[in-house]
Amino acid sequence: MRETDTRTGSGHAVVIGGGIAGLAAAHRLLVTAPGTRVTLLEASDRLGGKLHAGEIAGVRVDLGAESMLARRPEAVALAREVGLGDRLQPPATATASIWTRGALRPMPKGHVMGVPGDASALSGVLSDEGLRRIERDRELPPTEIGDDVAVGAFVAERLGREVVDRLVEPLLGGVYAGDAYRISMRSAVPQLFEAARAHTSLTEGVRAIQAKAARNQRTGPVFMGIEGGVGQLPLAVADAVRARGGEIRTGTPVTALRRTAAGWQVSTGDDVVAAGRVVVAVPAYAAAALLGVEAPAAAAELASVEYASMALMTLAYRRDDVDLPEGSGFLVPPVDGHTIKASTFASRKWGWIADEDPGLLVLRTSVGRYGETEILGRDDADLVELSRRDLRAATGLDATPVATRVTRWHDGLPQYPVGHHARVARVRERVGELPGLAVCGAAYDGVGIPACVASAHAAVDQLAGDATGVDELTRNPVQSLHGAGGE
Repeated sequence: MRETDTRTGSGHAVVIGGGIAGLAAAHRLLVTAPGTRVTLLEASDRLGGKLHAGEIAGVRVDLGAESMLARRPEAVALAREVGLGDRLQPPATATASIWTRGALRPMPKGHVMGVPGDASALSGVLSDEGLRRIERDRELPPTEIGDDVAVGAFVAERLGREVVDRLVEPLLGGVYAGDAYRISMRSAVPQLFEAARAHTSLTEGVRAIQAKAARNQRTGPVFMGIEGGVGQLPLAVADAVRARGGEIRTGTPVTALRRTAAGWQVSTGDDVVAAGRVVVAVPAYAAAALLGVEAPAAAAELASVEYASMALMTLAYRRDDVDLPEGSGFLVPPVDGHTIKASTFASRKWGWIADEDPGLLVLRTSVGRYGETEILGRDDADLVELSRRDLRAATGLDATPVATRVTRWHDGLPQYPVGHHARVARVRERVGELPGLAVCGAAYDGVGIPACVASAHAAVDQLAGDATGVDELTRNPVQSLHGAGGE
């Protein structure tokens, strides 16, 4: 084993992980401290993590996440900083549906992650009995929620299970691939949690959120994409890191992380890299393995983070063979027993896909929720056929695709159960006891792109002595939203 950089380690920052969080951390280090030597180490041969640019039938598409929340500044600002400002594009249509109770029905408006301010907002999606159950909310005594509560359990108690099963569950499931009855309201829907604490009636709390939003009069798109796919973002950030003198090594798994008198030693198989600062930007299970010796309490917390796996099926059709309903796609409540959980009409949603080949129509479906293992064990042909079966039932689409791709994301989405915020606080407390070390990524403050970027920036600032960002994120995680028919 050879040892490198031992004498210059104090001025060297190492980022472990080449997903969007790690890349954003490396970029932040170089921007806020010009002259810093930065090395990013990525175990795989590809950068970007769950952001993956690909193609089907000659058209560029996303094979992972396809949009980013634009109402938070972090992701859009980073895209502009790395030269993608002129390629930012909002969805061409924001109209989506929900496949429920045997039909495609318009996605309701006037709700917060599926929770309505008034029963009439969910008319058509819920049964008459379900709508009447919502009205009982104003008559119920207050519900104690304590320090945290599961979204599904709380909403079902206040408004009935039908609201959860037919709207909250598919919306939250699209973000976390999780179970609404386990997901933390404080971490996943923080604005709803605060409203529930401040108001006796849940619908009253939702109306207060809506009134505040109306007063703020926020304009502009809720979501944003990038021409060529949001998978272009990590590639552009990587180019910017290299342009500022940063080094990026792919195919370089980190095997150990140890403290020294001068800082840190990062082992990569046959190499040891010395560093004064280290940002660990890998999934929770990988971070747990790295922190086991130096921060065993933090490692134990991270090892307990569960993940959900999913698969994306991308299908390309001749446009003349397809007659789809209007809109950008649809969500699927698991209560109805269908296999897919969502479908995006990608050529409708993103103008740049349609422009690249007007004769082609690209759509995506997704499968996989927390605890589901059998479906992801199917081979690619089976997953495509299952998707086509559900698409036929939902939309009447019976054409044969000209091309298909299946992308599997094993352990792709961290789960945020009740108490997640407290676990994150404990991890950061233990990690913070070790000078020159910080953590960031989707396992902490939100799974969306803005949350990952915010987490990365806060980690870098913490290493520079400014804990403001970390404290704010720990108190107020970034809510991730579902882009209606998109994943």
